[in-house]
Amino acid sequence: MQRNRLKRRLREAVRQDVVPRLLEAKLWLDVLVRARREAYGAPYRELRDELSAWVGRRCSRASSSD
Repeated sequence: MQRNRLKRRLREAVRQDVVPRLLEAKLWLDVLVRARREAYGAPYRELRDELSAWVGRRCSRASSSD
């Protein structure tokens, strides 16, 4: 049950934050998210912030290589 809840939360964070930012940056990537054990106890906001920080780093690297 915890695993499914975490999967739903991560999927939603990716849908709301990661995909739109990657599309905006014109980055066509496959994204694989692997959760660590501590993610099971993390609040949704923390999961979303971590993914958002990752996509921010990825987008800034892509724009600096243009």
